[in-house]
Amino acid sequence: MSSTSQKHKEFVAEPMGEKAVSALAGIGEVLGKRLEEKGFDKAYVVLGQFLVLKKDEELFRDWLKDTCGANVKQQGDCYGCLREWCDSFL
Repeated sequence: MSSTSQKHKEFVAEPMGEKAVSALAGIGEVLGKRLEEKGFDKAYVVLGQFLVLKKDEELFRDWLKDTCGANVKQQGDCYGCLREWCDSFL
């Protein structure tokens, strides 16, 4: 697995609070807007979907691809970010 980005490190370092969906690793401005348009405007809303999918990597990656068109790297970055956040805070 590749090293984590600065964005990932900053996200997993503290409680999620009201962070925008674009604060998630792997989710930039374009994907963030696509997610917002589908009602996923905050990082915690995406976390809710992650938990509904029981933290299953394949299901979450497929959901992210289908919902906002995330590529394989973006899917992996977002999954890893949420998984690590959950390991620290849940």
